[in-house]
Amino acid sequence: MTRALIAFTALPLAACATAPIERPQPIVVTKEVVVPGPPTPCVPKGIGTAPTYPDTDDALKSARDAAERYQLLAAGRPLREARLRELEPVIALCPRAN
Repeated sequence: MTRALIAFTALPLAACATAPIERPQPIVVTKEVVVPGPPTPCVPKGIGTAPTYPDTDDALKSARDAAERYQLLAAGRPLREARLRELEPVIALCPRAN
């Protein structure tokens, strides 16, 4: 038992007496990271806000009859088509859309 106790006590002391492990020096690498500037907007300044469409949900629900609903839809369709003709070329040119 005494020999085992001496061995366990001497072992940590012997570890301290050993030569330090030589480790290689780290290699320092410097890299330049190029961060792009602010993104350019896809939407040109000439694009206005959407028109006020007459055929909203509330307007269609409060219409007196089918004929009035049809008139609201007929009035809203050309506005939507004009808006799409304005927006489709812009969307096609936007790099994030492709």
